[in-house]
Amino acid sequence: MNELDDLSTHLREVATEAALAVAPDLLAAFRGAMDVDFKRDEHDPVTVHDRRAEERIREVLLHRVPGSTVVGEEGGRRDGSGRIAWYVDPIDGTANFARGLAFFCTSVGATVDGEPVAGAIVDPVAGHVFTADTGGSRLGGERLAPAGVRDEARGLLITSFPTSRELARSDPETLRRFGELVARYGTVRRTGSAALTLAHVAAGWCDAALGTSVNAWDICAARVLVRGSGAVYTAFAGNGDGSGDDGGAGGWDQRGYLAHTARLNPVVVREFVDWYESGLSRSAA
Repeated sequence: MNELDDLSTHLREVATEAALAVAPDLLAAFRGAMDVDFKRDEHDPVTVHDRRAEERIREVLLHRVPGSTVVGEEGGRRDGSGRIAWYVDPIDGTANFARGLAFFCTSVGATVDGEPVAGAIVDPVAGHVFTADTGGSRLGGERLAPAGVRDEARGLLITSFPTSRELARSDPETLRRFGELVARYGTVRRTGSAALTLAHVAAGWCDAALGTSVNAWDICAARVLVRGSGAVYTAFAGNGDGSGDDGGAGGWDQRGYLAHTARLNPVVVREFVDWYESGLSRSAA
């Protein structure tokens, strides 16, 4: 192993410790009475459990890796002095968590010099602990190497498209394109958690995932997990300059992603990505 591999292993262990540190509290709060606030609009909820979990995760990360930068969904960016940055989503799928739907997770991803190298995604309800580093991806102690189907007509696609903001643009192509995905895939689902959806691709439990409105904390750990399993992860719909939406997280941090198992021939979703990006280009012109 080289120096980066050793560091990646360590960061994976720390990410796993941090994500697991909040799992018991989230599980205890799930399906209990809770107050729900909203950030941008009614489609963007937040609870006290999101904020508490993120602060606990920060404590673990900064204790184990002093000098790190921590970028969290709820607490924003707190810069450190070192090469390592963490991207934390304490509850990815807050709307599901708040309503009692058992599809949410905690995601902790690590970058070194701007490149994702390790992470952990914990599903506290199912008890699944997904981890990844430069040596590969695992569910618990088992290596992930998904097979999946080859033909999209038999495949399972999970997508967040169209979001409420995409519908608000009133582009007649939006629903037509969604209808095409539904018609040409065997099964299409909307689950509400990008990180956990991508973990399902890494495990081979779904064949493809398509997201069009995500942030760095949604995808940092999941990107390492998907690629470490041998599946394919492609970022799209970024700023066009490789800088990412935050101007500094790097080209991996883009608003859209396409992930799929290695066997799948993703003609339909690639056509969708081409259409989506051409629309962004026209809007920017």
